[in-house]
Amino acid sequence: MGLTSTLLASRTLAALTSPHGVDRYLELVNPMWAAREVRARVVSVERETSGEHPVATVTLQPTSTWRGHRAGQYVQVGVEVPGARRTTRCFTISSAASQPGERFTLTVRAHAEGLVSRWLVEEARPGFVVHLSQAQGDFTLNESPATPTNNHLLFITGGSGITPAMSMVRTLLRDGYDGHAGRKVTFLHYARGPEDQIFADELARIAADDNGVRVVLRHESAGDPLFSAIDLARLVPDFREVDTWVCGPAGLMERVELAYDGSPRLRTERFKAPVVKAGNAEGDVVFSRSGQQVANTGASLLEQAEAAGLTPEFGCRMGICFSCTARKTEGTVRNVLTGEESSLPDEDIRVCVSAPVGDCAVEL
Repeated sequence: MGLTSTLLASRTLAALTSPHGVDRYLELVNPMWAAREVRARVVSVERETSGEHPVATVTLQPTSTWRGHRAGQYVQVGVEVPGARRTTRCFTISSAASQPGERFTLTVRAHAEGLVSRWLVEEARPGFVVHLSQAQGDFTLNESPATPTNNHLLFITGGSGITPAMSMVRTLLRDGYDGHAGRKVTFLHYARGPEDQIFADELARIAADDNGVRVVLRHESAGDPLFSAIDLARLVPDFREVDTWVCGPAGLMERVELAYDGSPRLRTERFKAPVVKAGNAEGDVVFSRSGQQVANTGASLLEQAEAAGLTPEFGCRMGICFSCTARKTEGTVRNVLTGEESSLPDEDIRVCVSAPVGDCAVEL
């Protein structure tokens, strides 16, 4: 297997299978074979809540290219939605920190307008395959410690914002955190009502165990108060001095940040699109295969090609599926997600996340 992996990842084989690379051909034989890309097979889908916006936990078995994740990180998931092109969205990993190639879980709320979330909750079945990025994000425990340096950790979550905190607590308990030597965890979660409570049974077990974790659930339907600094001070009197992770709806986040008044102990996670670092609007772009030349607008090469009337192949439009790979023969491009630039000649690039910096020629 080691020799096979080395061969599949070799530059020689990548050149022979240009422009799409060896993974596009391996996928045709077996979707779980990959040299660089990450894919995963759905193992199970377990319903967490019902109602208008149901929540389900999806267990995934990734390819061997998965590098693992730290508790609190998220992953981009690309699915082939019937009647639409491949669509990609970000979801936080809810299981404990994983090692390379290990299974992990996503806990997803189905939104009416969310193609990917509804597909994962309502349509996904064991054996289905999805496309993945590697794990991303800095909203994490700095380490996964059985013996953390801090005596108190605090998690404040609302709605589906519970998932990164659940990953952290699961990791702590798995790795031996037991509340001895005065160490403790407070897990404060807000939900609309018991029927909307994600992980209800597991949280009840955690609360009942002698493990140093105190679980506090606030349900709006039961008349529990919305977040307030006074309520938090009753639970954790010195909360501004406690390492705290908060994730949830915007209103909750704003109230918590106001209560912490700039304390460096507060860590927050908001679900937002990545910052795009486009190219510059100078020079010309040549699409050599079609014989077209256009003024560079600074947008991605995919967007500029479409504006010119071309119809290049694409999938996720986020740089993870490699469907839009094409050969750049001249010029410099900038990765719009990372800001990295490359001027290598005869280079295979993903045109959905590559913007030209000045003159550029690409085989489209």
